[in-house]
Amino acid sequence: MAIDVAALRAHFPSLAQGLAFFDGPGGTQTPTPVAEAVTRTMTAPLSNRGLVSASERNAEQAVAGFRAAYADLLGVPETGVVHGRSATQLTYDFSRTLAKGWRPGDEIVLSRLDHDANVRPWAQAAERAGAVVRWIELDGATAELDLGSYERALSPRTRLVAVTAASNVLGTRPPVRRIADRAHEVGALVFVDGVHYAAHHLVDVAALGADLFVCSPYKFLGPHCGVLAGSPDVLEALVPDKLLPSPDTVPERFEFGTLPYEILAGATAAVDFLAALDTSGPGRPGAPGDTPGPTVSRRDRLARSLRSLHDHENAVRARVEEGLRALGDAVTVHSRAKDRTPTVLMSFEGRDAREAQAHLAARGVVAPAGSFYAYEAFTALKLDDPALRVGLAPYNDTEDVDRLLDGLASFL
Repeated sequence: MAIDVAALRAHFPSLAQGLAFFDGPGGTQTPTPVAEAVTRTMTAPLSNRGLVSASERNAEQAVAGFRAAYADLLGVPETGVVHGRSATQLTYDFSRTLAKGWRPGDEIVLSRLDHDANVRPWAQAAERAGAVVRWIELDGATAELDLGSYERALSPRTRLVAVTAASNVLGTRPPVRRIADRAHEVGALVFVDGVHYAAHHLVDVAALGADLFVCSPYKFLGPHCGVLAGSPDVLEALVPDKLLPSPDTVPERFEFGTLPYEILAGATAAVDFLAALDTSGPGRPGAPGDTPGPTVSRRDRLARSLRSLHDHENAVRARVEEGLRALGDAVTVHSRAKDRTPTVLMSFEGRDAREAQAHLAARGVVAPAGSFYAYEAFTALKLDDPALRVGLAPYNDTEDVDRLLDGLASFL
């Protein structure tokens, strides 16, 4: 199994500008088939959903295609797929809905590893309900969660555990299934932020033990939106605030207003593109973005492609890390967890990471500096200043890495 990176890169018009992009954790570049799917949907006859006219049926098809694609990507039934404007918006929406059932003295458990989008919505909802927030602490030396603190945080009053499947700044992949199993033992729901995880691994929501799971297609080659996946049984038990005439069936009871059909079509195209990354197996059309053959299910093709992507990104990551070690003590790498995504957070002795960002940008290398909304993680790591994040995406190759390392060497 393998990915033809040169052929893959040809599908990304933005790469023709000569830039090397290492900002994948903040959002990937867009392949042509995704942009074309958006354009086709917007320029075809299009109306609000219905079954009478062609324009109505086009809207229905966009929604149905989206649900089917993300059911395949995330390993859930189609009725367990909810569209949202962003993962942050979905988390806020569900925090308000879940908190309706919380009472003073109830408890929730949050993680110091998480993006603030999986922290603040829950903490704010808990404050309004009079619930108590407890924490899974982050070990700054290892960049891993302290599971002892998790055990101490759990109690029979725990109503929710919110945790990331992969840190957006450190790449750390905590043992989500172990965390979920313990949460379920005390009767708590588990909400998993999979925004960074889904960009690098095939998701199986049930295998992770997640009751609810969010991700963002624009982190894996799609348009800007969010997706929540969950068990239809869990979703059926939740009652959000909604307009009276709007649908009350799951999953539509959680989707407010007219859906952006063109965005749904682009998000579907991103899943099909991912499924065609590995062109070496049977049932393949031969190039990402082509219509898949009928002999292998999309879920199976996604599994094969994402395994190959994992191998490719790990090889590129190894080259990055080897080059950083050669730069010596001037670079401090904070991504130290044994199990992590191809994401490297670094700082520089006596230098501002924003200067490194500007230095690299002048050389056509895009690597952002900041705290990336990981407020709790930066506090745990005792990082008062921005750090530089290098995150890999499917289109990164060894030439990109060499440009990055040469730029860092000249900066230092």
